[in-house]
Amino acid sequence: MAVETGRSVAPAAGGDARGRGRGTGGAPGKTPGPLRRALATHWYAWAMVAPVVTVIGVIIGYPLVRGIYLSLTDADEANVARTIGVNEIEASHEFVGLDNYQAILTDGVFWDRLGWTVLWTVGCVSITFLLGLVLASMLNRKVRGRTVYRMALILPWGIPAFVSVFAWRMLYNEKNGILNQLLAGGGIDGIPWLGDPTWAKISVIAVNVWLGVPFMLVAMLGAMQGIPGELLEAAEMDGANAWQRFRNVVLPGIRSVSSTVILLSTIWTFNMFPVIFLLTRGGPGDSTEILVTYAYRLSFIVSPRDFASSAAWGVLILLLLSAFAVVYRRSLRKQGEVW
Repeated sequence: MAVETGRSVAPAAGGDARGRGRGTGGAPGKTPGPLRRALATHWYAWAMVAPVVTVIGVIIGYPLVRGIYLSLTDADEANVARTIGVNEIEASHEFVGLDNYQAILTDGVFWDRLGWTVLWTVGCVSITFLLGLVLASMLNRKVRGRTVYRMALILPWGIPAFVSVFAWRMLYNEKNGILNQLLAGGGIDGIPWLGDPTWAKISVIAVNVWLGVPFMLVAMLGAMQGIPGELLEAAEMDGANAWQRFRNVVLPGIRSVSSTVILLSTIWTFNMFPVIFLLTRGGPGDSTEILVTYAYRLSFIVSPRDFASSAAWGVLILLLLSAFAVVYRRSLRKQGEVW
C-alpha cells in the first residue's frame, strides 16, 4: 500500500510542478510579455486613464475618421442622408477617392489662403513672443506695484475671446470708434480699420496679439523664475552686464519652455477661427480669410453646403500642422531640447 501510495503521489507532485511551470503564460518557464507586465504592474493607472481615453476617442476619434471619410466622397447638402418632415432620404453621395484633394491643391484659392495664413501665424507668434518676453523680463524684477501690473497684463486672458473681439470691433468702427475719434482729435483722418485689406490684416493681427500676450507672459515669467539665482549672481560677479546675463543665462534657461509655447501658439494661431470670423468674417472681400475660416464657409455658409471639400480642407490643415510639429520637434532634438 505504501508503494502504491508513493506511486500515486509522485505523478500528482509532477503535475503540480508542471502547472506551476506553466503559470499564466501557458508554456513552461515563459516570462510574461512587456504589455502584460505593464498591465499587471500599473493596472490602477490604466483603469484611471481608460475613461479619459474612451471619451477622447469618441469626441476626437470619431469626428476625425468621419471627416476623412467625407473628404473622399462628393457629399454635399443635396446628397447626404436627411429627414424632411416624416420622410427620411437616404444618402446618395459616392466615393471619389482623392479628387477633392487634387481639386484643392490645383486651385489658386488654397495657395492664396495658405500664404496669408502662414503670414498671419508668423506675424502673430513672433510679436506675441517678443512682447511676452520683454514684459516678463520687466516683471521679473522687484518693482513697486508688480502685482498690479501682472494682473493688468493677464486680464485679457480672463475675458472670453468673443467678448474681446466684439469690443475691438467697436473700437475699430470707422465712424464712431474710439480709435478714429482720437485720431480726429489730433487732426488726422480716420483709418478704415476693417474696410481696407491692408489695415484689416494689421487689425486682426493686433487683436490676436493682444489676446495671446498674457499666455506668453505667464509662461516666460514662470520659466525665468525657475532659473537658479546663483547663476545670475555668478555671471554678475564675473563682470557680465545686464544684456550679457540675459543672453547667456536667461535665454538658455527658458529655451525648453519657450520652444514649447511657440509650438502651442503656432497651432492655436493657425486655427484661430474666432478673431478672423467675428472681426472681419474674412473680409473685406476675402483678404483676411485663413484656411480654417474658408473650410467653415464651405460647410456652413455657401449654398449648397459642400461637406466633402470642407472635410478635405480640414484634413489638409491637420496634415500641415502635423508636418510642422514633426519638423519642429526634430530641430529641437538636434539642438538638445528633447520633449
